[in-house]
Amino acid sequence: MKGRSIVAAAIQMSSTSNKAENFETAELLTRKAASAGSEMVALPELWSCHGREEAYEKNAEPIPGTTTDFLSGLARELGLYLLGGSVVEREPGTERLFNTSAFFDPSGELVAVYRKIHLFDVKVPDREYVESRIVAPGRKVVTAKAGIANLGLSVCFDLRFPELYRMLALRGAEILAVPAAFTLGTGKDHWELLLRARAVENQAYVVAPAQWGKKEDGRWTYGRSMIVDPWGTILGVCPNRDGYVLATLDFDYLDRIRAEFPALASRQPEAYDW
Repeated sequence: MKGRSIVAAAIQMSSTSNKAENFETAELLTRKAASAGSEMVALPELWSCHGREEAYEKNAEPIPGTTTDFLSGLARELGLYLLGGSVVEREPGTERLFNTSAFFDPSGELVAVYRKIHLFDVKVPDREYVESRIVAPGRKVVTAKAGIANLGLSVCFDLRFPELYRMLALRGAEILAVPAAFTLGTGKDHWELLLRARAVENQAYVVAPAQWGKKEDGRWTYGRSMIVDPWGTILGVCPNRDGYVLATLDFDYLDRIRAEFPALASRQPEAYDW
């Protein structure tokens, strides 16, 4: 890290149920992003396995486990902060799984674990989605130190719940991580809109790595991995392919926005009691 900034990368993948191939793609793109100067890399939701419910049941594993060991080693070797998007976690003794994001520091230490709170149980024009059939919701709001910055963790459908991001901001988050696998139908209308809204209302950077392309269960994912600054300006977007978007997160700029336009400081929490 140099001064009050960090170079971040949001990785874009089209993951399948083939874990080995997904590991290979994630490692290749992470190494490319690191070579391009990234100091923090974020992978998308369900990067290590994306498929049908039976694939999640088969590939679920505990944390720590094989997948988090892989991420830890990669973070340590490359000397960067690494957000493991999300993986399917199986906790011993529980019937349902968790959609879980793990964050590693440059020493390879697992410094934060977040379980997706808001599950994707919706009907959209092409089909019905019931994530809660096999996944249990998390219950904890999670932030972590990323060197000079504070990181707030979330996953995909969480993006539609602004109260979560306000809690993250009030706990000091300056970067909001949103690894996702937005559907094509919702993504084309809501993805950019919601990412920019979360950035503006919380005066924070948003780093949003995403899945793209058609999946084994027939759904299409939107892609367009994106990094947004605290003013709502899009710093970069990944086109429809495997790749990454890279941007410098300038925290002197963030501090200046919060000082000159003190929206967070102007809150009136005593008026919000209902």
